[in-house]
Amino acid sequence: MSLDTLEQDAWHQLGRAAGDPQSGFRYVTLCSIDLIQRPQARTVVLREVNPKERLLDFHTDIRSAKWEELAANPHASVLGYCPHTRCQLRLTGEVTLFGSDQELTSTAWESLPSWTRTTYQGGPPGDVAALGTPESPAPDTRNESDGKQVFGVIRFKATCLDWFQLQRQNNRRALFDYNKAGDLIKSCWVNP
Repeated sequence: MSLDTLEQDAWHQLGRAAGDPQSGFRYVTLCSIDLIQRPQARTVVLREVNPKERLLDFHTDIRSAKWEELAANPHASVLGYCPHTRCQLRLTGEVTLFGSDQELTSTAWESLPSWTRTTYQGGPPGDVAALGTPESPAPDTRNESDGKQVFGVIRFKATCLDWFQLQRQNNRRALFDYNKAGDLIKSCWVNP
C-alpha cells in the first residue's frame, strides 16, 4: 500500500468510526496537560470527522477538568487503536473549544438522542456531592435545558498522524504532517 493510500484509508476509518458505534476507532483517548503540568488521558467518543481539514469533534461537559485544561493549553493528542485491524493511529494537534452559545454546539446538541442528553444533566463531572448519599440521595432536578447549558464541543485539528500497523512479523509505521489548512505536506516510512 502506498503512503498516500494508507493515509487516505486512515482518515476513512476515522470518518466511518464517527457514525458507527461498532467501529474500532469509535472510542479514542484524548490526552492533555493539566494545570500543574501532569499528562491526563481519557476515553472520548469520536462524534464527527472532517478528513479534508483534519478535524475530529468530541462532546463534553464544559465543567469538566479536560475543558479547563484545554482552555489553558490547546495542545493535545488523540490515540486510537482498532483491535480488529491491529492498527494504531496517534494524532497530535491543537483544539478549539465551542461553548453552549455557539452554533456548532447547538447543532451538535440537536443531533443527540434524548438519552445521551441526560448525561449532561445534574452536577459537574467528578463532583461527589452531586450524587448525594445512600441515606439522602440528591434530588432529581435535572431538565434538558440544564444539560444544554453545560454542553460543549472539542474540535481537534491534527498537525501530524503517526500510523502504526502491528503484525506478527514486519510491523510498519508511517508519519504524515499537515499544514494549517490540513494539506498533507510530508509523509515517510519510519522504523517501527
